Amino acid sequence: MDADARSDDTLMAALGKGDRDALAVLYRRHAPWLLLRLSQRCHDAGVVNEVVQDTFVAVWRGAARYRADGSVPAWIWGIGVRRLIDQFRAQKPATVPLVEEMSVEPSAEEQVLLGLEHSDLAAALQEINPELRAVVRATILDGLTAKEAARLLGIPVGTVKTRLMRARAALREELV
Repeated sequence: MDADARSDDTLMAALGKGDRDALAVLYRRHAPWLLLRLSQRCHDAGVVNEVVQDTFVAVWRGAARYRADGSVPAWIWGIGVRRLIDQFRAQKPATVPLVEEMSVEPSAEEQVLLGLEHSDLAAALQEINPELRAVVRATILDGLTAKEAARLLGIPVGTVKTRLMRARAALREELV
């Protein structure tokens, strides 16, 4: 467990002033779950590790601009997802998928979410509109608030709420 009792917001303020120890604490606290979640979206461990490192470089560089209008983990997650998307755009398609065993054990919650990938719910999610699916993934599967999901997806908060309502209705129809 992390011995540093400072809150994430306090660490971000210190990081904004150039405190490298604050970055180390944030990295120890948040890199394991970031690695696990990004690994669910990309099975190339080398790419995932590079994205995690790039994410924390961006956290270091952007700490002074952090406004604390959301949670620090959601902010880090948004950076990580954008870095992963950038990696996908820059990569040529691999001919052989690379899969390596991770050293991070998934939590019980993560195991449940991983189990959803092959369930009736996963099949229903694939059938709904991609815009609705993105909102479901951000809010329900990734646990972001509507405000955080809006920032991540680049859409207004009201649009997130409307799409979530439509997604729930569409999923009910698919699962009947």
